Amino acid sequence: MYYSISRPLNLLRPTSLVSHPTYCPVTRSNVQPRLQPRRYSSSVAQAHTTQLRRSYLYVPASEERMLQKSLVTPSDVIIYDLEDSIAPSEEGKIVARERLAEFLTKTPADELPHPSRIAVRVNSTHTSFFERDIVSILTIPSVRTLVLPKVHSVEDLEMVTDAMEAFGRSQGTIHLVASIESAQALHNIGGIAAWKSVYGPEKGGELRALLFAAEDYCADTSVIRTASRQELLYPRSHLSVAARAFGLEAIDMVCVNYKDLDYLRDECTDGRRLGFSGKQAIHPSQVDIIQSTFVPTEQEILRAAKIVHQMAQAHAAQTGAIGLDLSDEKGGKEMIDAPMLKQAEKTIRMARAAGLPIPTLP
Repeated sequence: MYYSISRPLNLLRPTSLVSHPTYCPVTRSNVQPRLQPRRYSSSVAQAHTTQLRRSYLYVPASEERMLQKSLVTPSDVIIYDLEDSIAPSEEGKIVARERLAEFLTKTPADELPHPSRIAVRVNSTHTSFFERDIVSILTIPSVRTLVLPKVHSVEDLEMVTDAMEAFGRSQGTIHLVASIESAQALHNIGGIAAWKSVYGPEKGGELRALLFAAEDYCADTSVIRTASRQELLYPRSHLSVAARAFGLEAIDMVCVNYKDLDYLRDECTDGRRLGFSGKQAIHPSQVDIIQSTFVPTEQEILRAAKIVHQMAQAHAAQTGAIGLDLSDEKGGKEMIDAPMLKQAEKTIRMARAAGLPIPTLP
């Protein structure tokens, strides 16, 4: 159950934050309509793809041992968690918040993961913990990404951006990851994906990705999750398409059976086929398989290299399409034109970013 989004925003009440020196009320008198179309940019999408973010490993912020282990994990992104992996008590949240702040500020910078790999999942805007999470986390320079749970509508993002504008900092843009966890969120996903902060990215944050929280979604919709994943095909496909429509990354669900690595690999392959750019992990043992699956295969790279090479020759000869030899026993050929070239170029970029060998063709 979650609260109505129409409730007053606690962080705008001066009495709750009188000790915070930078607090100032947010006024609405001159604010323009908030929902503005996001202009898709191929260069932005390319930049996001080139810096691979395949695995998103959750680390409970209350566990000192796990915090220390996060210093050596190869995960592309590490999500330090203040939400579901933390006891839902006031004391539990305070301990996690303070422990994480101490860890990220007192650990030598050269030992911490690069800021581009650090994310923090705060508590939902529908809880009493949210505003204190924001006040604490925004004081930590190494945090560049916030994972926002239970984003059911644009209004939830508005509450976040109001908080960021009120307690923000000047060290650069905070990237936001919106977690889609309910039927309402899936219904509103177009508006969520199109959202941009009225305060601009530097003060109000910038939406970078949509994340699918399968277990929360099943709990909300009464969908029964099975090993086939068939019942989740629609929400996963819908999220992937909505994210790509607005130049965002799409992050697939957690594989809860973290002991079965063969099933994990199958689920990763399935997610990649659906267009996801990465996947959440709940155990370090999942990271390597996720990262080795969410990259092009050797066969895909070879095919892409052939397409790029032969299309360059075709364009030089003023030809717009080619027939690519399928190397099968039937002598089949595949028609290749501009859309396939675009896919091939993306494959080469991803392979290069992952450090995979790219064949040189004569």
